[in-house]
Amino acid sequence: MENSFEKPNLIKGGLAIDERGQIVFANDFDFKGVKRFYMAENFSSETIRGFHGHLKEAKYALAVSGTALIVLSSMDNAEKPSKNSEVYRFVLSAKKPEILYIPPHYANGMRSLEKNTRIIFFSTTSMEEAKEDDFRFPWDYWGKEVWEIKNF
Repeated sequence: MENSFEKPNLIKGGLAIDERGQIVFANDFDFKGVKRFYMAENFSSETIRGFHGHLKEAKYALAVSGTALIVLSSMDNAEKPSKNSEVYRFVLSAKKPEILYIPPHYANGMRSLEKNTRIIFFSTTSMEEAKEDDFRFPWDYWGKEVWEIKNF
């Protein structure tokens, strides 16, 4: 059974290069509602950060260096979400600028796919508000296979 929550989506960005250098942009991104940011960097591609969710807070994620796998699943119940919820997998890379919108009611996790990967997260709540709206689950709550690297 799928929920009626807002769905995650990607905000397309771009890259302009000329003899002077490059400019990375996401012109359709609006900072309205953003209250803070933080950056995450794993020391190893074997490290999985997850899962962490909120019912009120939304987040935006952008790879500022490297490449990461971001996994999301909806939280129909904050204390014990269904393990049958749809799982979304996104690959964010500094080489292809995109901002991932993570709506409220979603748990998210991250795995670096290359060295020196840094993901900046923009949050719609203050730290105090986030502490009151904080739900954490084991990295394998929705299955170990959600983190596997797939060769197509």
